Amino acid sequence: MCAKHKKFFKEELISWRKEIIKSNNLSNILNSSDDNTSSADVVDQASSYTDKTVEMKSLNRSRKLIGKIDSALRRIKDGTYGYCEETSEPIGLKRLIARPIATLSIEAQEKHERDEKIYIED
Repeated sequence: MCAKHKKFFKEELISWRKEIIKSNNLSNILNSSDDNTSSADVVDQASSYTDKTVEMKSLNRSRKLIGKIDSALRRIKDGTYGYCEETSEPIGLKRLIARPIATLSIEAQEKHERDEKIYIED
């Protein structure tokens, strides 16, 4: 991967990371006022609990995604970005554009998904 590609992906990853953090901070600010609100209606309480659970799962996914973005940025720095972790073959640019945090080539990812499906069905 040339320096131009590395720069492009580094900028994309940093921008994506900032966007996620900004979104999470805005979400926290908007929903922090709801924390102290309690309703006597059981249905309202259940709905609020469900909303909070969904929100917490979303924040957890965002934190994991930020970790993967940080990992991709480290791989750019150490020169391993864009190479499959299993085969050490280059990951295609189209795949990296679609999923900048990809660590597996399409072939390795498909194999991983097939193997995972086999174990789930057992």
